[in-house]
Amino acid sequence: MSLRWPSAVLLWVLQFMVPYAHAEDIIMTRSVLPFPEAMLVLQDSISAHGYTVSRVQRVDVGLTGKGYQTDKYRIVFAGKIDEIRMLTEHAPQLIPYLPPKIAIFAEGEQTVLVTINPEIYADIAGNAVDPVMFRHWESDLRSIFHDVNTAR
Repeated sequence: MSLRWPSAVLLWVLQFMVPYAHAEDIIMTRSVLPFPEAMLVLQDSISAHGYTVSRVQRVDVGLTGKGYQTDKYRIVFAGKIDEIRMLTEHAPQLIPYLPPKIAIFAEGEQTVLVTINPEIYADIAGNAVDPVMFRHWESDLRSIFHDVNTAR
C-alpha cells in the first residue's frame, strides 16, 4: 500500500509538469472576439508593430475538402523583409520557418492564436545570427497576441 501512494503522487505531479516543460516553445492566446474581428485586430497589430503581412493562407478549405468539419482556420505569414532577407542569406537553415507564421482559428465563439516562440529560431541559426532579433520578435509577438486578447 505504501509503495502505491508515492508512485501515484509522482505520476500525478508528472502529468502536470510535462505540459509546462514545452510551454515556452509556443506562444498562444484565446480571444473572446469572433474570428473576423480577431483577424482584423491581428493584422492591424502586426502592421502597428512594423511587420508586413505577406500572405494569409486558408486552411479550412483543405480540411473540409478532406471531410473534416472545421471552423475558420488561417495561417498568417508576417515579417520584416530586410530581416527575412538577412536571415536567408546568413542562416539558410531557417528558410523553411520564414517568414514567421501565426495560426488563427475559430473555436466556438472564441478565437485562438498560436505561433512558435522565435527563440527556437536562434537555436536553429546557431552562431550565424545574433539572437537579439529573435528575442525582439518574441516580445513583439507577445504584444500582438496581447492586443488581440484584450480587444473588445
